[in-house]
Amino acid sequence: MISIIIPAHKEEENLNILLSHIATVQDRDGAEVIIALSPQSQTYALNDFEGKVRLLHCKEQGRAVQMNEGSMLAKGEILVFLHADVKPPSTFLRDINNAINGGSDAGFFSYKFDKNNFWLNINASFTGRDSMFTGGGDQCLFIRKSIFEKLGQFDQHQLLMEDFEFFKRMKKALIPYTIIRRDLIVSARKYERNSYLRVNLSNLLLVILFNLGFSSTRLKSIHDKLIHSS
Repeated sequence: MISIIIPAHKEEENLNILLSHIATVQDRDGAEVIIALSPQSQTYALNDFEGKVRLLHCKEQGRAVQMNEGSMLAKGEILVFLHADVKPPSTFLRDINNAINGGSDAGFFSYKFDKNNFWLNINASFTGRDSMFTGGGDQCLFIRKSIFEKLGQFDQHQLLMEDFEFFKRMKKALIPYTIIRRDLIVSARKYERNSYLRVNLSNLLLVILFNLGFSSTRLKSIHDKLIHSS
């Protein structure tokens, strides 16, 4: 069984869109959906999805904390960590099962943006191959629950880039993984609110500083100064 864990912070609109998108896949291929809500999030009216999803009110805010809490509630042998504003392909669950059955213990998906833009298409083209940016949350990590727990889950002290930090430990432990080249659809809002150059330079700087050992507190401070989230 697959458990899809979605960390959310005040994202009712995104969640309803996402759940509508995966409802038919869930019915056909089977999976449980756990929405790990931040303490500041109210109980959502999830339209027609009551009974198909489980709402978890987390004790603390933060993607790492919320995803860890969701994983502990999960019944599935395979965990999938999906952002609320990312839409998976129709073959999503079957692709994951095929990858696991084919010998991988974990993996990611390539993605494209919800805007057809030359520069964004260049960015997206790199997500189908291994690179210094592999492991970001928009790529949607899936992993055997036993391996996730063995590696110690996400580091809850990571205020930013918890996905890269986990992937770094995963690679060090030589966990076999794959990148599935079936595109997720990712929001381009961050690029629209800032600029293509600003976001890319910020991402590159943060990855370099992360690899140099900068603390997550400093990384988040730098990110918040460079990128406008609203």
